[in-house]
Amino acid sequence: MASGQDFVPAAPPAVGRGSGKLTSKERVDRALRGMEADRPPFTFWYHFRLPSGARHAEATLDFHRRLRTDLVKVMSDFPFPKPAGPWYEVRVQEDPYPEQIRALELIRDGLAGQAHFIETLFNPWNVAEKLSSPAEVVQLMAEKPQALLDALEAIAKSQANHARRAVSLGASGVFLAIANAQEGVLSRAAYARFSEPFDRMVLEAVKDAPINVMHLHQDRVYLDLFYSGWPATVISYSAHATRVAVAEVRGRFSGVLMGGLDEVKFRSLTAAEMKSQWEAAEQAAGRRFILAPGCSVPDDTTDEELLRLVNLLA
Repeated sequence: MASGQDFVPAAPPAVGRGSGKLTSKERVDRALRGMEADRPPFTFWYHFRLPSGARHAEATLDFHRRLRTDLVKVMSDFPFPKPAGPWYEVRVQEDPYPEQIRALELIRDGLAGQAHFIETLFNPWNVAEKLSSPAEVVQLMAEKPQALLDALEAIAKSQANHARRAVSLGASGVFLAIANAQEGVLSRAAYARFSEPFDRMVLEAVKDAPINVMHLHQDRVYLDLFYSGWPATVISYSAHATRVAVAEVRGRFSGVLMGGLDEVKFRSLTAAEMKSQWEAAEQAAGRRFILAPGCSVPDDTTDEELLRLVNLLA
């Protein structure tokens, strides 16, 4: 099995726009290195919510082939195992998502090395919310903070185990969704104590993978907390929801920026509007850029609507 270090791409030869099409993997490798390409790599995604790893893999591969995404973001809809007792008595799991691992194996085999794929993980705080509820997690934080810290640590160690397993079987990294580092959910101090150490634990487990993505979810995220010092090469965020311009983030973050498209209005965007958003984001981000919506597009988005973007990039 390959290690994360095996994924560091060799420097490709210089290619400018109009000098020949690159493969999906070559485009992503160039974005990682800040090199010129025929166009920016792109991706988008939504939830399949299928009951087995095999069906999940089949849907993922079909989506990639049909819509020609450059980066395959593997969704994750399988639940973390619940403990027999109270939810916060969760214990460390060596393999918390076996169906997801099966899906990743099949996706790896189906892609046959022709495209990078990354594994989605929701951060430990979010997993705790799904094991209970957002209100119960906040209540536990107030009444039994150590119990919450212990539960989050067990979840984080379990997810770190999963992340290492995913990268060892071929994933190019993880896409860690962080939705609680924002006003209205946690204060900066509360995030620093109850979430940041565990988010770092997951990313540190695969720190040598080339495409670790921090997906900074929602509209009031503390973006400035993530610009440096994290074991991730990519920030994914919604410029439209946060109203923080790509140029502003680029001025603070030197890695790859993923985003640029309005995920909320994606279904109604015309081809001309998509092109305008793409060109504005690319101009602000520079060569270290992956074109994508700021988050998943609606699950009922049609192929016709998705193809508006695909055809622009063809």
